Amino acid sequence: MIREHERAVLTVDLPETDFKMGDVGTVVHIYVDGAAYEMEFFTLDGRTLDVVTVEAEQVRPVRHSDILHVRELSA
Repeated sequence: MIREHERAVLTVDLPETDFKMGDVGTVVHIYVDGAAYEMEFFTLDGRTLDVVTVEAEQVRPVRHSDILHVRELSA
């Protein structure tokens, strides 16, 4: 289970948002038994983009082998 305030990686696109598989967010709330998470997504300069609810199957913990990749949000 991912802990509160840890970063997590989306494993799927979230079509109702601008977030895509591979985007990294921070867990700000954990629902019962880790079934779902509230995640906050930021720009690299620290501006909050959104807080969204994701199911546990839609995210994974950050791995030691992960690297960041930059993409611009569509306007």
